[in-house]
Amino acid sequence: MSVTQNPVFTDWTPRHAELFKHQPLRLAHRLHESPLFSRAALASLIENYPRQSYNLVHMGPAGQRRLWREGEIGDLSGAEVIDAVEKGRIWINLRDVRRIDRRYDDLLRDVFGELKERMPSFDTENHGMGILISSPKAQVYYHCDLPGQALWQIVGRKRLYLYPNTPPFLHPQDLEDIALFGQEIDMPYQPWFEEHATAYDLEPGQMMHWPLNAPHRVENFDCLNVSMTMEYWTKEIRRKHIVNVGNAILRTRLGVTPKSRAIEGPGFLAKAVVQKALKGRKWTMRGAEKKGRPPVDFRLDRAHLGQIVDLPNAAPSTASV
Repeated sequence: MSVTQNPVFTDWTPRHAELFKHQPLRLAHRLHESPLFSRAALASLIENYPRQSYNLVHMGPAGQRRLWREGEIGDLSGAEVIDAVEKGRIWINLRDVRRIDRRYDDLLRDVFGELKERMPSFDTENHGMGILISSPKAQVYYHCDLPGQALWQIVGRKRLYLYPNTPPFLHPQDLEDIALFGQEIDMPYQPWFEEHATAYDLEPGQMMHWPLNAPHRVENFDCLNVSMTMEYWTKEIRRKHIVNVGNAILRTRLGVTPKSRAIEGPGFLAKAVVQKALKGRKWTMRGAEKKGRPPVDFRLDRAHLGQIVDLPNAAPSTASV
């Protein structure tokens, strides 16, 4: 389908193709009008969602010690889960949505199809999509992501803070730790970083795309929020990932300080070979043992929507991150 017939983006101009990937972009879209994101549709999606494909997180209030607890829905209906999120300090991340429900896969294909038509050189692979339903005043802590990212606002309002993807806000070792250990929320953060952040308010029908690996955090306004997260890989991003993993292996397993981040040449090829040879070996568990996510230790409370109940035989976790 041509983008001129039924476009996802409603304010795209030729300059956006020049800025895409290089500068933060806030664009208008029409996904918030899709019936796939109605409250009833989301409730139905939650009720049929595989346990292994969602994260339910209870977080601390803004300005206090960072808190991260993971839980489960329990026997609540989808509508009750959304009500609980709306009344609590919780967010639920429905991961891999395109693999769970074909309709969302079709939607994502339309988005990337339009981007490709608008930017013919934009060759991507391994597209990912999640739906994030979060409480009023909930937050996502300072972190960065390895693939290309975009955040689509569907319901409610939130503020996105973007930081430079250069030191001291982001160091190569941060990317290496994320690539090897898979923990985005362990990044070093200092309150004075805020002096160098750029804030963007997002409302329904707006999306943000930012340069690769740019650190960011999010704060909801005092309203229920529904957002769609989108990620993608390119050949260049994939090569950078190989470098991150290879350098992490050199640093953590061999005690060698990496000196190059080149994505081509003999050094890059050597890192690619080492990474492939060691893939799946026991050493990859080192990160999980050292920096694994907190265990599931609570469920939502049906009797008091918005509150949580500690699971039997599970010590309440107060893991700070």
